[in-house]
Amino acid sequence: MRDALSGLIDVELRPRSGETLSRQLYHQLRHAMLKGLLPPGYRLPSSRDFALQLKISRNTVSSVIDQLAMEGYLDIARGRRPTVAASKPSLMRGKANARSAAAKPLMSHWAERLRKSDWPVSNEGAPRPFLPGLGDAREFPRDLWARCLRRAARGMPVLGVPALNRPALQAALLRHLVEHRGVKAGARQIMILPSAQAAIELITRVMLNAGDLAWLESPGYGGAHAALEAAGARVCGVQLDQSGLSIQGRRDRPRLIFVTPSHQYPTGRLMPVHRRQQLLSFAASAGATIVEDDYDSEFHYDGRPVAALQGLDETGRTIYVGTFSKSTFMDIRVGYIIVPESFVDVFEKAQRHSGQIASAPVQDALAEFIEDGHFAAHIRKMTRLYRDRRDHLVRALNAVAGDRLTAAAPSGGMQLTAYFKPRCEDRAVSSYLSKMGVTARSLSPHFIGGTAEHGLFLGFAAWNEREIDAGADIIGEVMRRWPDS
Repeated sequence: MRDALSGLIDVELRPRSGETLSRQLYHQLRHAMLKGLLPPGYRLPSSRDFALQLKISRNTVSSVIDQLAMEGYLDIARGRRPTVAASKPSLMRGKANARSAAAKPLMSHWAERLRKSDWPVSNEGAPRPFLPGLGDAREFPRDLWARCLRRAARGMPVLGVPALNRPALQAALLRHLVEHRGVKAGARQIMILPSAQAAIELITRVMLNAGDLAWLESPGYGGAHAALEAAGARVCGVQLDQSGLSIQGRRDRPRLIFVTPSHQYPTGRLMPVHRRQQLLSFAASAGATIVEDDYDSEFHYDGRPVAALQGLDETGRTIYVGTFSKSTFMDIRVGYIIVPESFVDVFEKAQRHSGQIASAPVQDALAEFIEDGHFAAHIRKMTRLYRDRRDHLVRALNAVAGDRLTAAAPSGGMQLTAYFKPRCEDRAVSSYLSKMGVTARSLSPHFIGGTAEHGLFLGFAAWNEREIDAGADIIGEVMRRWPDS
């Protein structure tokens, strides 16, 4: 092929390479022109001569030449041989020199702030004990769910745009939340989103400006911290007492307050009614919005759960956040918010603008799943199962590491905290346990400013007794060998 292209390049075609001959020829010619090996104005052989020398069909060569001409690499005219175009190769020839001199593309302030965050926690591969926030998908009634999905898919309209938030799911979910969580709302106030994290991100876009003050529990949820900081908020960590977020003596006036009152994340503390009323009164005087993350409140083990903070709010300033990923299975990718009535229109516009839209068939399937009682039955079953697993993990930890860890059974939720008795650096312990095959998240990164407590944050819901025992044994072995700080 050197003769055909005057020694400029070699074309080497491999019939058994798995790539078609036309693609091989296309890539080699295109590469040669981009690199300047075939200079602007150079005339290629005619398609007939080219095909003879390469020993391939003329149609193959012609199709490659036509494609390169269409993309602007070649100029072709009737009765003339194809010519390397002047514009694109000449532009690319200076690419190497221009690359060093060109300014780097800049990310937004939002992306820069998000990049500095240590959330989300890096993917550790397949879930393993004791990953928090994970339910046991093995116990989910998949056959029932599959039937709901099939009916929903068959019932989708052939023409027309499906509703952003499916009315059937809004109505079914509202009935469930009124009965079990004591919320007060109309169905249209419920927005269906791809996840609780998507909900928090949407709330920050609508309710915050850069520089606004936002309160977050300390320790608190890292996903909320990341979303608030990415929005440019000034995040202030507010310490907890035994009743949850403590506002005693505070004089600052936040624009937004993020709380997990029913099962504080990550300590598991319950905010009693008097503290909830105090918080609502404070928010009203400060003109603040409260974001209530009710992430795993379906699972309550000691008596009836306390009603949602949103249901106590008479001033319309609480945004309620929930998710199905804890109560059903992680990959369902459906969360929701209840917004004050005065914000419905703007939240719907923001939802559509940002593309935070959940699958319509999944929404319809969930509506049927709830309406037919399958969701409530599943919650009852998993509450019994998770209570037993919670107690089993506490007993196992006390048996193998009771002298090094203090683990108490939370009143609800899917994870617990185990505090170190002699102080240990929890990040180091967590990292070592990860190498040993156990996911035990460290507690101290959840604190914002001030003094952090050290311990392990352990999920129990997704793991059976055998898996719990195996993981606890590894924790016990590591803690027995670990030197005190």
